[in-house]
Amino acid sequence: MKFDTYPISAILKRNLAKQGLKRPTDIQYKAIPSIIKGEDVLAIAQTGTGKTAAFAVPIIDRIHQAKTSKKSFGIHCIVMVPTRELAVQINDVFTALGRKTKVKSLAVFGGVEQDKQISDLAWGIDILIATPGRMFDLISQGAIDVRRVKVLVLDEADQMLDRGFIKDIQSIKRKLKQRHQTLFFSATINKEIKKLAFSQVNTSAIRIQISPDDPVSKNVSHCVVFVEMDDKRFFLRRFVRDHPESKVMVFVRTMVRAERVAKALARGNIKALTIHGQKDQAERLEVMTRFKSDDHKILIATDVSARGIDIPNVDYVINYDLPDQKEVYVHRVGRTGRGRSKGAALSFCSTGEKKMLREIEGFLSKEIERVTLGKDEYSLTVDVLDGPESIQEMIRANEDWERKRKKKARRKRR
Repeated sequence: MKFDTYPISAILKRNLAKQGLKRPTDIQYKAIPSIIKGEDVLAIAQTGTGKTAAFAVPIIDRIHQAKTSKKSFGIHCIVMVPTRELAVQINDVFTALGRKTKVKSLAVFGGVEQDKQISDLAWGIDILIATPGRMFDLISQGAIDVRRVKVLVLDEADQMLDRGFIKDIQSIKRKLKQRHQTLFFSATINKEIKKLAFSQVNTSAIRIQISPDDPVSKNVSHCVVFVEMDDKRFFLRRFVRDHPESKVMVFVRTMVRAERVAKALARGNIKALTIHGQKDQAERLEVMTRFKSDDHKILIATDVSARGIDIPNVDYVINYDLPDQKEVYVHRVGRTGRGRSKGAALSFCSTGEKKMLREIEGFLSKEIERVTLGKDEYSLTVDVLDGPESIQEMIRANEDWERKRKKKARRKRR
């Protein structure tokens, strides 16, 4: 089935084609008809499978066909998101798909001055994409009027609920005077969060779950290599040198670690960008723009960028540190292999992180492929990390570094 056969406006079909979207993905195929009918939907699908377009297409079409001019008479839809970066990205999707339609969207979030956002709101918009804090701040100031809202979307719903935003969600729903449609979209969800989600939708809500047995997309080949904490920077440096043309996202646990890893790469004449919560919003947006444009090939990030961010053509994701939360692993590796592209993810696991690895594998219900350092044997899925030669070279290099490190340590003890 192609988008050409969907009962949506011709201009939206043209915009989809310009974005290279000719056929719906599984989540789009299952969600769009239900959303068009006005049903509440709770959708769980692997990251990188096109969840944003799954709700953006029917929402844009409904608003476009209902309006007689480009003038906006109030906010029709609110999309609540957990992070600023995700708000910007989702607004970019709505803008691209809504080009030359009568639909206007706007993203509002904290970390930047309010004045420009208030001015844009005053001109009138149809779709508001917002983080909870800034949205409620602007509602209290009278800059946002939610009385005409007919659709409420929660993207990355599990994180919204898990981070304690349930009260914010309940608060905004109380403010919606009209009967409204509620849409929950997420890549991961547990029983407790699912219960909270169902408490916010109609009992007749449509539940859509794509590939529940494996939350990692089949387009992503992922493996783990056992590397001690002190050796990770050497191993990463070698990996980057072996893949000079590749676009790589490196995930670390803390802001301090991000800067340290960047400096370690710099000592090897490798330039890398960093993004984390201590950077202000303008800096973070600039970093994302430079990475997306291939100005830099390496981005070192904390989990502020693990959720929902769609960066084109990321070849590899490196989990320099394993995440504290098992669900985050899925979101991290989902930065590669998006849409119909292929990608690979490699995790560095130290002795102290083996418990985290077991928790992640329990969540995935399977063992992650291993690369065992110091041995000639390894198990790896086809085409990951450019094949056996690359892996064996990395293993030999790591053994060399380990011998040198131990030799240096012996000299110091003398």
